[in-house]
Amino acid sequence: MSSFFTYEDRLLLQKHLKEGLSFKKIAARLQKDPSTISREVRKYSIEVATGKPGYSFNACKHRMTCKIKPPSLCGEDCTRKRSFNLYCKTCRCNEHCPNYMEEVCTARMHAPYVCNACPSIEKCTLLKTFYDAEKAHLKSHQIISSSRSGLSTSEDEIARLNKIISPLVKQGHSIHEIYITHQDELMCSEKTIYNYIDDCLFDVRNIDLPRKVRFRERRKKPEFKVDRTCRVGRSYKEFESFMEEHPDTAVVQMDSVIGKVGGKCLLTIHFVQSSLMLAFLRDANTSQSVIDIFDFLDQKLGGLLFNRLFPVILTDNGSEFSNPKKLEYREFAPTKEIGYQRSRVYYCDAGCPYQKGAIEVNHELIRRVLPKGSSFDDLTQEDIIRMMNHINSYKRKKLNNRSPYETFSFHFGEGTLKLLGCESVPADQILLKPSLLKK
Repeated sequence: MSSFFTYEDRLLLQKHLKEGLSFKKIAARLQKDPSTISREVRKYSIEVATGKPGYSFNACKHRMTCKIKPPSLCGEDCTRKRSFNLYCKTCRCNEHCPNYMEEVCTARMHAPYVCNACPSIEKCTLLKTFYDAEKAHLKSHQIISSSRSGLSTSEDEIARLNKIISPLVKQGHSIHEIYITHQDELMCSEKTIYNYIDDCLFDVRNIDLPRKVRFRERRKKPEFKVDRTCRVGRSYKEFESFMEEHPDTAVVQMDSVIGKVGGKCLLTIHFVQSSLMLAFLRDANTSQSVIDIFDFLDQKLGGLLFNRLFPVILTDNGSEFSNPKKLEYREFAPTKEIGYQRSRVYYCDAGCPYQKGAIEVNHELIRRVLPKGSSFDDLTQEDIIRMMNHINSYKRKKLNNRSPYETFSFHFGEGTLKLLGCESVPADQILLKPSLLKK
């Protein structure tokens, strides 16, 4: 079932809206989801300021009882000052009248959100909303075109890449050698780096690349940082099969929380059984930063305890999780009992965040302290630990009115919590507001 609307689909949608059909019935006829129909209508409908026969657009609350006549409002500039038998409300008086108070039709605030089938449209002078297939189709293609033009990155991301690439190029390194050595930090393709240099976004130029100025540009197949084969054998179906065979295995869910685009971000690790969540501040949303955090935890906890805490990891399809082997295996096995494998990584299906719903729900508590769109650049790891201590001390009904800290302590002990940097916060001192991190 495709969610993409063709022009024919939009013509049918306009026709069904005119007939007054519900989103559910329209969705059944167009073979789409009702939420898809709802998003299409809300996103591409247009507002029109039109009146009714004999009356101009007028959205004033007092329009039915107003007795003001020209030229009271417009003065000498009034074009209808000789029409003393007509009221100003029949003209465009809203922009001139000091007593103007806007009235909004509440019918536009709920489904179907448009006035296409409104029975009172011939008597209404308020602001109206219509779904027009032709205009919706043009607007959608403009949005698609603009989203694919320009650079899909930020100034901070360019500065981060420049800091890695430019010094090495000046030392005589090739772009290919830099890419192979730092691919988990760059998080882009080799071709993208060349494109950025062509666009003069770095401190180095094409003249600094000896072979680039001597040879004609070669035709290459497109490269992608995310190797899709890394998810073979790690899909959500494989995860379910593994859990059926090992039902007592604890599951850890993992995700990223993004602040300002191109700035610092968080890696969140959620222990589903106890609802305890860890968060780690990262300078960039790269694969290498995730690997570094896992190596740090492995070293801090020790191999045996790490294997016990992280037997299975469920995450999404983000590019920062595109190197699962580095997460699943340690470079050196301290003992034969500990071994090389330290975890198993599985991926949710694309567009199915509910498959790891526990961590998504817990992110709501983080957003109480760090609202969506806020920057993490001024925060430190100590700030993040303090925030998570308050969140992990917050009692939950599903934990039988215990906190995640208390539940995790029951299973793994206070000593493990200390190694993870967790501390308990008294219930009356818990603060889940942005003021928690204000200095």
